[in-house]
Amino acid sequence: MKILIGQPKQETQLEQLRREIAAHPEIDLLLYPEGYCRETDVATLRQLAKQYATIIVTGYRDADRLDRALIINTAGDILLDRAKTPEAGPLYTPSTAIVAGQSAGYLLCREIFLGLDGLKNDSVDIIFNPIGVGMFSEEQYTDWSGEAQKISRQQSALFIGTSHADGSYRNCGFSIPTAFAFDATGEAIFLSKDDPQTRILDTVTKTVEIIDVFSFEQTL
Repeated sequence: MKILIGQPKQETQLEQLRREIAAHPEIDLLLYPEGYCRETDVATLRQLAKQYATIIVTGYRDADRLDRALIINTAGDILLDRAKTPEAGPLYTPSTAIVAGQSAGYLLCREIFLGLDGLKNDSVDIIFNPIGVGMFSEEQYTDWSGEAQKISRQQSALFIGTSHADGSYRNCGFSIPTAFAFDATGEAIFLSKDDPQTRILDTVTKTVEIIDVFSFEQTL
């Protein structure tokens, strides 16, 4: 499987997603951050997934501006749509879905810190972690990627996460754009910190192709 892992700026018209899904017909799945779009964009995402025969995994905000998890298959059908888990309490379910014949786990943003308990009874092949804005400190980056590594080892699953390229947590004024992938043994395939370029991960060869988003924008 080829997975496009994007770190877009916060935008309102799905600009980067539209460009990338059209420019890379070879990809099987596109992973974008938490809260990338609005509820009114979901129908468009379903059309794009079907048009380009590409699975879309991301997060959106509903009419009350509350975050929700979203997975759409290549037929444009919604496989997963649920609310984000509050800061207190157990991981909301469902947190898994069958995606392209594989069992996929889904941890929305800070749900990563519930993943060791929330997914312990599930057998998954791949886990997605769409993150809202970047990390607010080096320490948070270390903690976050460390949790991802632990969960990938516990589940023997590929673990992939990505954030937006801009924005800070609760407007703290500091942001480190983040993306990463760990293989089923917990070994890092790549760790991206403060580098918002798009990456295409080949899950078979465990190789990563870097797409320079800014150069791509300048050619349009």
